[in-house]
Amino acid sequence: MLVTNRFVVDEDVAPAFTERAHAALAALAARPGYLRGELLRALDDPRHWCLLTEWESVGTYRRALGGFDVKVHATPLLAESLDEPSAYETLAGAAPGGTVEVNPSDRAADPLR
Repeated sequence: MLVTNRFVVDEDVAPAFTERAHAALAALAARPGYLRGELLRALDDPRHWCLLTEWESVGTYRRALGGFDVKVHATPLLAESLDEPSAYETLAGAAPGGTVEVNPSDRAADPLR
């Protein structure tokens, strides 16, 4: 599962934002189910940032959000991200030179389930 939180950050507060994002990334990285994470900035507009994390499953991500350090360091930062969908399930992937592997959706077929 991939989580992308996008931000628009004025350049004068970018150093403070970066420090807070590093603390958020460290708190998330300490949680079970965390696979990797990165802090990214757009090359063509340095005001646009993204905090990208990958998780074993939606469950591990949701449980991670309940951790004390995550609540202190990550949740306030994530609340400042753009109001848009941020969690994505992996439906297909391919390693370099590999074939495409298709994964079934974790979404419930029945929305009332």
